[in-house]
Amino acid sequence: MGQDILDRARAGDAHAFRELVEPYRHELQVHCYRILGSLTDAEDLLQETLLAAWRGLDGYAGRASVRSWLYRIATNRCLNALRDAGRRVPAEPSPPFTPTEPTRRTEVTWLQPAPDDPATQYSAKETFELAFVAALQKLPPRQAAVLVLRDVLDYSTAEVADLLDTSSTAVKGALQRARAQLRQTVEPAPPAPREREIAQRFADAFSEGDVEGVVALLTDDGWLAMPPAPHEYVGREAVTAFLTRFGQWRGTRRFRLLPTRANTQPAFACYLTEPDGTVGYPAGILVLAPWGDRIRTVTWFLEPELFPRFGQPAEVTVC
Repeated sequence: MGQDILDRARAGDAHAFRELVEPYRHELQVHCYRILGSLTDAEDLLQETLLAAWRGLDGYAGRASVRSWLYRIATNRCLNALRDAGRRVPAEPSPPFTPTEPTRRTEVTWLQPAPDDPATQYSAKETFELAFVAALQKLPPRQAAVLVLRDVLDYSTAEVADLLDTSSTAVKGALQRARAQLRQTVEPAPPAPREREIAQRFADAFSEGDVEGVVALLTDDGWLAMPPAPHEYVGREAVTAFLTRFGQWRGTRRFRLLPTRANTQPAFACYLTEPDGTVGYPAGILVLAPWGDRIRTVTWFLEPELFPRFGQPAEVTVC
């Protein structure tokens, strides 16, 4: 960063300010997404971060890099949002049929998928997967922030303490507790050498309403989740019961699944027609978590608003 750009930005040059912050915009949004678990919230907090940076530019003394200064603002804005307003929980959707009783219910209904993009270069693949982002949502916010700053972004303990205005001792304690919690909830997935083939077999079976075919691809402890609905179905029997009930409601409606990727994992934009129809409308984003030669988790995100973020059309022809 040239001093002239900083000087022009401080003088009120909006173009210079954009030049100053643009290299960090995307990674900051990913950072907010990890802590908040929601693309919608992350986009809002990114805008708040940049506005706060613009307004507070005179206070930037240059002791830390612009990147670290922006991460300080973004992290504390995220923590303030969680502390001051509480967790913004989306309304539970009303299904068009009576689903089977879920195995369990989750409180993390705000989770959203993120399209794959070059932002993953800032961390290992595992720290962008849904399981990792979901696990962060179950940590106390400050512990989640410490873990992301230390283990994902590689800031030192002293740097994290400075970013969060706390002590190195507090950072070490929070990091230790966060790591212990994640070890209990996030297990590294074995390699999935035939990931594309497995995903396509799932798409074919799901589109055709082949419940046995879908369930055969799951691990014994495989499960289905459907944010923002709190319902989770764990195990083949529970998933079979739900998909069978869903298939009864589906009737002559038809699916078309378009391949995409989310959180470094295979995913599909799901379209559903009206009974006997030929035009499919958004019916959620399906994200698969491969586990060796099987699928461990199917997460069916039900929000149609996600489709533009994945560059998917508003409707498709279903032959």
